[in-house]
Amino acid sequence: MPKKIVHVVGTGTIGEPLIGLLADYREALGFDEITFHKRTPLRSERPKVQALLNRGARLVTDEEAVEGFKAIGLDVDFETVEAIDRASVVIDCTPSGVGHKNKTKFYHNFDHNTKGFIAQGSETGFGKPYARGINDDALIHGEDQFIQVVSCNTHNLSVLVNTIGLKDEEEGNFRRGRFVCMRRANDLSQIVDYIPAPEVGTHKSEKYGTHHAEDAATLFQTVGQDLNLFSSAMKINSQYMHVVHFNLRMNRPYTMNEVLDKFAANDLVALTERRMSNQVFSFGRDHGHYGRILNQTVVSVPSLQLTRDGHELVGFCFTPQDGNSLLSSVAAASWYLYPNSYNQKLQVLAPWFFNEV
Repeated sequence: MPKKIVHVVGTGTIGEPLIGLLADYREALGFDEITFHKRTPLRSERPKVQALLNRGARLVTDEEAVEGFKAIGLDVDFETVEAIDRASVVIDCTPSGVGHKNKTKFYHNFDHNTKGFIAQGSETGFGKPYARGINDDALIHGEDQFIQVVSCNTHNLSVLVNTIGLKDEEEGNFRRGRFVCMRRANDLSQIVDYIPAPEVGTHKSEKYGTHHAEDAATLFQTVGQDLNLFSSAMKINSQYMHVVHFNLRMNRPYTMNEVLDKFAANDLVALTERRMSNQVFSFGRDHGHYGRILNQTVVSVPSLQLTRDGHELVGFCFTPQDGNSLLSSVAAASWYLYPNSYNQKLQVLAPWFFNEV
């Protein structure tokens, strides 16, 4: 029987914690081996790579970089093409646009044994958009060889809409959703792209505003839902977490107890009494895996308000630091290999879901 191998391309803000998560839960998830590709042998990043090797993952690089890694004391197990060819699933976590280039150069253009290729939120059009718990039913085994895990904020928008307006509701209950995504400037690990002051964004789509609502709408289209969504975005001079303001309009009235019960019943949603992003971030740092919680959103309960007629819910929520993208990436990889039992296998990650933050 062929080995079940998951290969991760990239060791950045999503790639590094994803490799660690896969390596830590490799056996429980039913994977035989985890490999990862790093392009450049940097002495400054040797501790990071060594830590991943210590967790059981195996290093891959391009042929011309092998000697460079040896020079800094790191042994390479496989070269790029060989690693892709032997992998059961490839998860591409490279910077924006590189995933599409890799698809053209490697994933499409040679014979390989790989069942599926997964890219991250920046790679729109790479494959069928996917978010765990939102459109699992849209995945078709043997047909969807390419999957795009949607962005962290798109996960957030989608789980809000699904939990309040769609799940266990009559068809046509959800009327519209309006969102403002207040994005952190950059990740704590990054040394570029920090900004000195809040920066407002522009609306590139007349119908959806920013890509966050457009991507969420496209996600729901895969399960036959055509939703009225619109988003705006801005960057704030913080490195903690993205914050989303949401306004959901439904065709039937709700009570606040009903809203809270709906959020509490969804294990992809965490509730918090906190109102500051640093406190939510700190909880993830102290109690999460690699500092990440795997919920798709953290809803600030004090911020919730229903309008007088009960049809409209407004509030703020926090987007977990790439945790929702990590979950969907692991879920998609598991689905390729265990389409009938991946839901059960994913329960091993339950400690990283929190009812309350």
